[in-house]
Amino acid sequence: MGKILVTGAFGQIGSELTQALREKYGLENVIATDLKRKLDSSHDSGIALPVDCLDFDTLNKIVKTYGIDCIFHLASILSAVAEEKPQFAWNVNMGCLYNILEIARENKCRIFVPSSIASFGPLTQINDVPQDTTQRPTTMYGITKVAGELLCDYYYKKYKVDTRGVRYPGLISYKTLPGGGTTDYAVEIYYEALLHKKYVCYLEEKTYLDMMYMPDAIKAAIDLMEVDSSGLCHRNAFNITAMSVSPEEIAAEIRKTIPEFTIEYNIDPLRQSIADSWPNNLDDSAAKEEWSWNPEYDLQAMTKDMLSKLSDKLKSEAIFSIK
Repeated sequence: MGKILVTGAFGQIGSELTQALREKYGLENVIATDLKRKLDSSHDSGIALPVDCLDFDTLNKIVKTYGIDCIFHLASILSAVAEEKPQFAWNVNMGCLYNILEIARENKCRIFVPSSIASFGPLTQINDVPQDTTQRPTTMYGITKVAGELLCDYYYKKYKVDTRGVRYPGLISYKTLPGGGTTDYAVEIYYEALLHKKYVCYLEEKTYLDMMYMPDAIKAAIDLMEVDSSGLCHRNAFNITAMSVSPEEIAAEIRKTIPEFTIEYNIDPLRQSIADSWPNNLDDSAAKEEWSWNPEYDLQAMTKDMLSKLSDKLKSEAIFSIK
């Protein structure tokens, strides 16, 4: 990859992907963009520019100025927030993507656009969902993801824009807090286990959803964009997964390290209904066959690393706050 642009660079995925890209390709070769109110919280010494992806002219100018040839487009409104503000979510998710695709067409950029497990719906089979299957989501977030997959396919077939993407499951990270997704509990539970030894979960205990530790999510994005496109039969977007787990299973794994940890349930009807519309787990064999996708973390390995790294982070923040 040459010059890289990351939109939504200080969100849950973007903050870690930007860092990984800079470590691999050089600080000067990765341009981070996000809304201005989020840039103030960044301590990254690389180039960070405030931009709204709905502002076509500013975004296009950045691409031309820095000679961008690869875009990781991560700016998006997530599932739970999207259901509360569906019109806003459609405008942002689809308007931003359209601008990015047009800019890529004009400037001959390659694009990574993540989709989601939310692109499936209640008519999709619940287990081992194949790469190509029925997608009839019942949430605005899911609708924008399916529309985004189709639009990216269209730009590839019509204009030869090199578009690629994955369908992310729920993502778990100790570095950055989530931003309004249905699977946020899977991050919150680790914080609460360390801070208070208890957690009140908004999903039912046996709600199974695909999950992934953030290092695997970052690896997937970079690996897919590095692979020779001649071997790709699919593009937008590949099923990927690492584990299918429920709240009670995560809690049980946490108790191996924190025996006194307890979990209670106070169900949020909105987020439970969203989770119930998604499948239990995906079949990611197409990604494995076409670009050698292989996750490194299962629930046990993730929980061990998550609790260790998050404990160090919380201790560091506590010391900093005292100072």
